[in-house]
Formats: sequence, C-alpha cells, structure tokens
Amino acid sequence: MLRRNLLHARRYPSLTLNILLTPIVLLLLFVYVFGDVMSAGIGGGGADRSDYIAYLVPGILLMTIGATPAGTAVSVAMDMTEGIIARFRTMAIHRGSVLVGHVVGSVLQSILSVALVGAVAVAVGFRSTDATVLEWLAAFGLLTLVAIAFTWIAVGMGLASPNPEAASNNAMPLMLLPLVSSAFVPVDAMPGWFRPIAAYQPFTPAIETLRGLLLGSEIGHNGWLTLAWCLGLAAVGYRWSTSLFHRDPR
Repeated sequence: MLRRNLLHARRYPSLTLNILLTPIVLLLLFVYVFGDVMSAGIGGGGADRSDYIAYLVPGILLMTIGATPAGTAVSVAMDMTEGIIARFRTMAIHRGSVLVGHVVGSVLQSILSVALVGAVAVAVGFRSTDATVLEWLAAFGLLTLVAIAFTWIAVGMGLASPNPEAASNNAMPLMLLPLVSSAFVPVDAMPGWFRPIAAYQPFTPAIETLRGLLLGSEIGHNGWLTLAWCLGLAAVGYRWSTSLFHRDPR
C-alpha cells in the first residue's frame, strides 16, 4: 500500500507541486518584498533581513507540514469514491494497511517537501550555526511527529468527505492555521483579543519549539504543548479514521 501511494504521487506530481508552491512563494514574498519592513519590526527599528529570515523559516517549514496532508485527504476521498476500497475489502490483506499506506506515504512526502523548502531557505540566506546534532535530530523528530498527527486528521477528513473536491475544501484549515500563528509575526504584536487564539493553536507552540531547537531561542512550555497537541491529534485522527473505514459500506 505504501508503494502504491508513492507511485500515485510520482505519476501525478501536479498536486504535490501545487502544495509545495505555496510555502515557497510565501517564503520568497516575505523575504524579498516585505523583508526589510518586517525585519525592522522584529529588530525594534533596525532593518536586518537576515534576522527576519531566521525568524520566518521555522514557520514556513511547519506550514509545509500543514499543507502536505491536504493531498492525502484528496487521495483518500478518491479511493473511497472510485470503488477500489470495495475491491480491497475482498482481498486477503490487512484492512488497516490501506490507511497506514496513506499515512506513511504522506509523512515521507512531508519530510521530502520540508527538505526542498529548507534548501530554498538556505539559498536565500537561512543559517542555523548554533544548533547541535542532538538539536537537529530533535527538530527532525518534531517535524515528523507533527506530520503524523496532521496526516491522521487529513485521512479522517478524506474518509468523511463525499468526494475529492469536498475533501480538498475540508482540509483547507490545515493550510490556513499557520497564517494565524507566530509564523510571520510574534504573538505579542497581535491584538490582545486574538493572542490566546494564536498562542494556543497547534502550530504556534510547534513553531516556537522549532525556533528554539534551530536558533537557540527560549522554548519554555512550548515543547510540552507541542507534544500534547501532536499526541492528542494523532489519537483523535486515528480513532476517527479507523471508525469510518471499518464501518460497513452502505
């Protein structure tokens, strides 16, 4: 099932490229169009684009993680509506392997997408000179854990959608949540009524934890919040997905 999903991704690369295009365009837009203005705000008046690049890149990497599972929701919805699942149910295969294949394939695509976006970030000037090997491994583990959590949620969205178009719309919040997080500006710069929403949604603690690992900033309680969010979302997504998948078809 993993091989099947990877072959689908290779044969239909347009969906993956469209998902990759958004974080790359945002990265280039905020670095080269808004970079000087945003860096002046981050630095307290002195414009230094390299400081804003360092602040921006962890948020863009997490945005990439949030965007990739949208394609998984569409793929799952296509499987459920095109009749292939009915054929799988008659074959001597483990029923859970269908969903696990989607999840593992999506996580691999997410990590590859992060690597490509990270390469673009390095090309525009991002550097992480203070991070140790253990911190880089922890950052990789964090990205993988976030990808697993949101992929299970995306699988549930795909199973609950009547068609691929609806699955694409239902997965849109996974791509929009990073826009209302600390990815582009600090939470302290937001209106007072909006700060709790931005501070305690899943992406903000993950972004701040990744910044701490790569840039040496203070992580505080964000690491525990990220772990709690990821484990909770993964558990809810797994339970939701398996209950929908194992339900007798009408």
